[in-house]
Amino acid sequence: MDLNTVIARVLETPARETRKMIAVVGAPGAGKSTISAPLMAGLAKAGVRAAVIPMDGYHLDDRILGPRGDLPRKGAPQTYDVGGFRAMIDRVARGDTVYIPVFDRSREIAIAGAEEIGAEIDTVVVEGNYLLLQDGDWAGIADRWDISLFLDVPEEVLERRLMARWRDLGMSEDQARTKVADNDLINMRTVLDRSAPADITVPNGG
Repeated sequence: MDLNTVIARVLETPARETRKMIAVVGAPGAGKSTISAPLMAGLAKAGVRAAVIPMDGYHLDDRILGPRGDLPRKGAPQTYDVGGFRAMIDRVARGDTVYIPVFDRSREIAIAGAEEIGAEIDTVVVEGNYLLLQDGDWAGIADRWDISLFLDVPEEVLERRLMARWRDLGMSEDQARTKVADNDLINMRTVLDRSAPADITVPNGG
Protein backbone atom coordinates (compact mmCIF):
# COMPACT_ATOMS: atom_id res chain seq x y z
CA MET A 1 0.00 0.00 0.00
CA ASP A 2 1.47 3.36 -1.04
CA LEU A 3 1.65 6.36 1.27
CA ASN A 4 -1.07 8.33 -0.52
CA THR A 5 -3.50 5.46 0.03
CA VAL A 6 -2.46 5.29 3.69
CA ILE A 7 -3.06 9.02 4.11
CA ALA A 8 -6.49 8.70 2.47
CA ARG A 9 -7.42 5.89 4.90
CA VAL A 10 -6.24 7.98 7.84
CA LEU A 11 -8.24 11.01 6.69
CA GLU A 12 -11.46 9.01 6.32
CA THR A 13 -11.13 7.35 9.74
CA PRO A 14 -13.23 9.13 12.39
CA ALA A 15 -11.87 10.04 15.83
CA ARG A 16 -13.61 8.41 18.76
CA GLU A 17 -12.59 11.19 21.12
CA THR A 18 -11.49 14.82 20.67
CA ARG A 19 -8.31 13.97 18.79
CA LYS A 20 -7.71 11.33 16.15
CA MET A 21 -5.08 8.87 17.42
CA ILE A 22 -2.87 7.13 14.84
CA ALA A 23 -0.37 4.41 15.78
CA VAL A 24 2.73 3.80 13.65
CA VAL A 25 4.13 0.47 14.81
CA GLY A 26 7.10 -1.67 13.88
CA ALA A 27 10.12 -3.54 15.13
CA PRO A 28 13.34 -1.70 16.00
CA GLY A 29 14.79 -0.36 12.76
CA ALA A 30 11.51 -0.55 10.85
CA GLY A 31 11.60 3.15 9.97
CA LYS A 32 8.82 4.48 12.18
CA SER A 33 10.34 7.94 12.59
CA THR A 34 11.27 8.08 8.91
CA ILE A 35 7.76 7.31 7.64
CA SER A 36 6.14 9.65 10.16
CA ALA A 37 7.65 12.68 8.37
CA PRO A 38 5.93 12.16 4.97
CA LEU A 39 2.77 11.05 6.76
CA MET A 40 2.72 14.33 8.65
CA ALA A 41 3.42 16.26 5.45
CA GLY A 42 0.49 14.57 3.71
CA LEU A 43 -1.84 15.31 6.61
CA ALA A 44 -0.71 18.95 6.68
CA LYS A 45 -1.39 19.25 2.94
CA ALA A 46 -4.96 18.10 3.65
CA GLY A 47 -5.34 20.81 6.29
CA VAL A 48 -4.88 18.54 9.30
CA ARG A 49 -3.12 19.97 12.35
CA ALA A 50 -1.04 17.03 13.49
CA ALA A 51 1.82 16.24 15.89
CA VAL A 52 4.07 13.22 16.45
CA ILE A 53 4.61 11.58 19.84
CA PRO A 54 7.47 9.03 20.01
CA MET A 55 6.92 6.27 22.56
CA ASP A 56 10.67 6.37 23.36
CA GLY A 57 10.22 9.40 25.62
CA TYR A 58 8.90 6.91 28.19
CA HIS A 59 12.16 4.94 28.49
CA LEU A 60 13.01 4.39 32.15
CA ASP A 61 16.28 6.04 33.15
CA ASP A 62 19.51 4.06 33.49
CA ARG A 63 19.47 4.85 37.25
CA ILE A 64 16.36 2.68 37.53
CA LEU A 65 17.28 0.03 34.99
CA GLY A 66 20.77 -0.57 36.42
CA PRO A 67 19.74 -1.77 39.90
CA ARG A 68 17.00 -3.88 38.36
CA GLY A 69 19.48 -5.63 36.06
CA ASP A 70 17.54 -4.43 33.01
CA LEU A 71 20.11 -2.01 31.58
CA PRO A 72 21.42 -4.49 28.95
CA ARG A 73 17.81 -4.94 27.82
CA LYS A 74 16.98 -1.23 27.53
CA GLY A 75 14.26 -0.96 24.91
CA ALA A 76 12.50 -4.18 25.97
CA PRO A 77 8.82 -3.87 27.00
CA GLN A 78 9.59 -3.88 30.74
CA THR A 79 12.02 -0.94 30.44
CA TYR A 80 9.33 1.69 29.80
CA ASP A 81 7.04 3.70 32.08
CA VAL A 82 3.94 2.05 30.64
CA GLY A 83 1.58 3.58 33.21
CA GLY A 84 2.84 7.06 32.45
CA PHE A 85 2.55 6.40 28.72
CA ARG A 86 -1.06 5.19 29.09
CA ALA A 87 -2.01 8.24 31.13
CA MET A 88 -0.46 10.57 28.55
CA ILE A 89 -2.29 8.86 25.66
CA ASP A 90 -5.62 9.20 27.47
CA ARG A 91 -5.02 12.92 28.11
CA VAL A 92 -3.96 13.54 24.53
CA ALA A 93 -6.99 11.71 23.10
CA ARG A 94 -9.45 13.80 25.09
CA GLY A 95 -7.90 17.05 23.87
CA ASP A 96 -5.77 18.24 26.79
CA THR A 97 -2.67 20.36 26.28
CA VAL A 98 0.10 17.90 27.17
CA TYR A 99 3.86 18.31 27.63
CA ILE A 100 5.67 15.18 26.59
CA PRO A 101 9.15 13.76 27.24
CA VAL A 102 11.49 13.20 24.30
CA PHE A 103 14.28 10.61 24.22
CA ASP A 104 17.79 11.81 23.30
CA ARG A 105 19.45 8.70 21.88
CA SER A 106 22.90 10.31 21.77
CA ARG A 107 22.80 10.67 25.58
CA GLU A 108 20.46 7.74 26.32
CA ILE A 109 18.14 9.91 28.43
CA ALA A 110 14.55 11.13 28.24
CA ILE A 111 14.10 14.90 28.55
CA ALA A 112 10.94 15.78 30.47
CA GLY A 113 8.48 18.33 29.10
CA ALA A 114 10.47 18.72 25.88
CA GLU A 115 7.52 19.16 23.48
CA GLU A 116 3.99 20.53 23.70
CA ILE A 117 0.86 19.01 22.22
CA GLY A 118 -1.24 22.16 22.15
CA ALA A 119 -4.97 22.71 21.96
CA GLU A 120 -4.77 23.45 18.22
CA ILE A 121 -3.65 19.87 17.41
CA ASP A 122 -6.49 17.67 16.15
CA THR A 123 -4.56 14.54 15.06
CA VAL A 124 -1.70 12.76 16.81
CA VAL A 125 0.69 10.22 15.30
CA VAL A 126 2.17 8.00 18.02
CA GLU A 127 5.15 5.92 16.92
CA GLY A 128 6.70 3.01 18.80
CA ASN A 129 7.50 -0.67 18.97
CA TYR A 130 4.88 -1.90 21.40
CA LEU A 131 1.72 0.06 20.58
CA LEU A 132 -0.09 -3.15 19.57
CA LEU A 133 1.60 -5.48 22.09
CA GLN A 134 -0.75 -7.92 23.81
CA ASP A 135 1.45 -8.68 26.84
CA GLY A 136 1.40 -7.51 30.46
CA ASP A 137 0.89 -3.81 31.14
CA TRP A 138 0.93 -3.07 27.40
CA ALA A 139 -2.21 -5.11 26.79
CA GLY A 140 -5.16 -2.84 26.02
CA ILE A 141 -3.14 0.03 24.58
CA ALA A 142 -3.95 -1.38 21.11
CA ASP A 143 -7.59 -0.45 21.75
CA ARG A 144 -6.73 3.25 22.12
CA TRP A 145 -5.94 3.83 18.43
CA ASP A 146 -8.45 5.04 15.88
CA ILE A 147 -6.24 3.55 13.17
CA SER A 148 -2.93 1.65 13.27
CA LEU A 149 -0.15 1.18 10.71
CA PHE A 150 2.38 -1.64 10.90
CA LEU A 151 5.67 -1.30 9.02
CA ASP A 152 6.54 -4.63 7.42
CA VAL A 153 10.30 -5.00 6.95
CA PRO A 154 12.28 -8.20 6.23
CA GLU A 155 14.32 -9.34 9.21
CA GLU A 156 17.63 -9.14 7.36
CA VAL A 157 16.89 -5.51 6.48
CA LEU A 158 16.07 -4.73 10.11
CA GLU A 159 19.37 -6.27 11.23
CA ARG A 160 21.34 -4.26 8.67
CA ARG A 161 19.66 -1.01 9.70
CA LEU A 162 20.24 -1.67 13.39
CA MET A 163 23.92 -2.41 12.85
CA ALA A 164 24.26 0.90 11.00
CA ARG A 165 22.41 2.76 13.77
CA TRP A 166 24.80 1.63 16.51
CA ARG A 167 27.92 2.14 14.41
CA ASP A 168 26.75 5.69 13.67
CA LEU A 169 26.47 6.25 17.43
CA GLY A 170 30.13 5.30 17.91
CA MET A 171 30.02 1.56 18.65
CA SER A 172 32.63 -0.78 17.23
CA GLU A 173 31.54 -3.55 14.89
CA ASP A 174 31.68 -6.11 17.73
CA GLN A 175 29.81 -3.86 20.16
CA ALA A 176 27.10 -3.19 17.58
CA ARG A 177 26.75 -6.89 16.77
CA THR A 178 26.39 -7.76 20.47
CA LYS A 179 23.81 -4.99 20.99
CA VAL A 180 21.75 -6.17 18.02
CA ALA A 181 21.94 -9.89 18.86
CA ASP A 182 21.38 -9.64 22.63
CA ASN A 183 18.70 -6.95 22.65
CA ASP A 184 17.36 -5.55 19.37
CA LEU A 185 16.60 -8.85 17.67
CA ILE A 186 14.90 -10.16 20.81
CA ASN A 187 12.71 -7.05 20.86
CA MET A 188 12.05 -7.51 17.14
CA ARG A 189 10.71 -11.01 17.75
CA THR A 190 8.51 -9.68 20.56
CA VAL A 191 6.97 -7.12 18.22
CA LEU A 192 6.50 -9.53 15.32
CA ASP A 193 5.14 -12.44 17.37
CA ARG A 194 3.05 -10.77 20.07
CA SER A 195 1.40 -7.72 18.52
CA ALA A 196 -2.26 -7.46 17.59
CA PRO A 197 -2.98 -7.09 13.85
CA ALA A 198 -2.79 -3.54 12.54
CA ASP A 199 -5.45 -1.87 10.43
CA ILE A 200 -2.94 -1.22 7.64
CA THR A 201 0.31 -3.01 6.78
CA VAL A 202 2.90 -0.84 4.99
CA PRO A 203 5.91 -2.52 3.31
CA ASN A 204 9.02 -0.52 4.24
CA GLY A 205 11.94 -2.70 3.24
CA GLY A 206 13.51 -0.44 0.64
